Amino acid sequence: MGHTLKILGRTSSINVRKVLWTCQELDITYEREDWGIGFSPTQSPEFLALNPNAQVPVILDENGVLWESNTICRYLVGLHQRHDLLTTEPAARARVEQWMDWQATELNPSWGYAFHALVRNNPDFQDTQRIAAGVRGWNDKMGLLEQQLIRTGAYVAGEDFTLADILIGLSVHRWRMTPMARPFYPAVSAYYEKLSQRPGFKTFALDGHN
Repeated sequence: MGHTLKILGRTSSINVRKVLWTCQELDITYEREDWGIGFSPTQSPEFLALNPNAQVPVILDENGVLWESNTICRYLVGLHQRHDLLTTEPAARARVEQWMDWQATELNPSWGYAFHALVRNNPDFQDTQRIAAGVRGWNDKMGLLEQQLIRTGAYVAGEDFTLADILIGLSVHRWRMTPMARPFYPAVSAYYEKLSQRPGFKTFALDGHN
């Protein structure tokens, strides 16, 4: 499919890496510009004209501008008709999308305080009680993933790798790499090892990212 894709966002952003890994799975080329912390400011009028939320990633192609990482991933998979990653069958698609939405609305918020404290060393996130509560909440969410992976015996939504595994796989990597106490979840560990064989995971998770 002949179109030019531009991705705005820094690779230190886990949400940008969702899109980059998706592009690798789709084997599509793109141009990327660094925007965000340490680079061009997302509060600039130029960027706000593209995304009023001042967040990365943003993509631009012949169909216009799009933001929100999960939506971008859905769009790219649909555009390239990769129904193995996101099927068109309603019930099966819903099972993939429920885990994509869970990653955005339940899993991501659980790590916010602890991650800023333990990885970013942000001075505004140094309340020890809130750090401990954040770690517990994060581990609890990962326990839910453990139970799901026990049920499927393979990937998040079933036997096959789907778009949900790109999003959640990066989140699992972040959980494993954060210096904190965590339970041993054997199904999550086996899942992580399985994902580690994929080139996109090697590039956008294992290669020094958190």
